[in-house]
Amino acid sequence: MDQAVGASLGVIMLDTTFARPPGDVGHPASWRCPVRFARVQGASPDRVIRHDAEGLIPDFVAAGRELIAAGCGAIITSCGFMARHQRTVAEELGVAFAASSLLQLPMVARSLGKGRVPGVLTYDASSLGPENFLESGADAATPFVGMPERGAFRSLIEGGARYDAAALEREMLAAARDLVLRRPDVGAIVLECTNMPPFAQAVSKAFGLPVFDILTLGHWLFAATAPRRFEDERKV
Repeated sequence: MDQAVGASLGVIMLDTTFARPPGDVGHPASWRCPVRFARVQGASPDRVIRHDAEGLIPDFVAAGRELIAAGCGAIITSCGFMARHQRTVAEELGVAFAASSLLQLPMVARSLGKGRVPGVLTYDASSLGPENFLESGADAATPFVGMPERGAFRSLIEGGARYDAAALEREMLAAARDLVLRRPDVGAIVLECTNMPPFAQAVSKAFGLPVFDILTLGHWLFAATAPRRFEDERKV
């Protein structure tokens, strides 16, 4: 069915084959709004995370334009490391575009009380540099913790391992514990990786902190580009 511009959220997907259950950015059931997907061929996690998406930006732009033509008024991506290319892609697309969940950091920081800061859980700590935060409008010194090099997340996303929800959750909770122990001033957590939202509730419950991720960002963008219509009560 044809949809008007703004009627769907668009997701530019990396070229992956691992399982994506509800909660993952790539599963339709993760969303409380209509969603469309467009895959960028050759966009492996390694190429995007560790090689700056070299040679792929025109393909991300083309995927975004495909989604716009299909009726998407807001667009996100399936990798938080695309933050490095926020301005470039946004200028090309001309619609509401958020390359990474990290774009929420400035707003989260403002929402916290004095002496409190947001912290980040990331897929690959060695690849998350100051440029990712600066391009997101955030403090370059934002504290963060990554997933273990030979852990469940790395094994799933780049190692071909089966989806083990219990192991992934344990790994997330351990990383969050490490983060808050290192930085007791962390007042909220932002999940860089778009495969982490299935475990956001467990992290929030365990540490009593608000958790922001690609789903909170995507729903916010969609709500702004497809505002809810309220009937005039006088006509009811």
